[in-house]
Amino acid sequence: MASNEATKKVDLVRGAARGPANPPPARPATPNRAPQKRATPGEFIAQVRDEARKVTWPTRRETTITTIMVFVMVVAASLFFTVVDQALRFLVGLILGV
Repeated sequence: MASNEATKKVDLVRGAARGPANPPPARPATPNRAPQKRATPGEFIAQVRDEARKVTWPTRRETTITTIMVFVMVVAASLFFTVVDQALRFLVGLILGV
């Protein structure tokens, strides 16, 4: 609730405390982290290569199956939205008498 000067004065006269009766506990302060050392370009490239080795790459078969499934879902979604669009067009035409 917004508060203005008049409300604050009234609250002081009444002695009413604003806000919830039991305030939420204070959050603990986040620990300060030591600044990390910056990597040189050579170290950065080595780290990137190490991370790339950890990646599990899909096989050609998995990629093909996933691609086919994407196309199937696109066709299914386009058919669904075409049917819904035509049904709504028909209903609006009935309502407006066009």
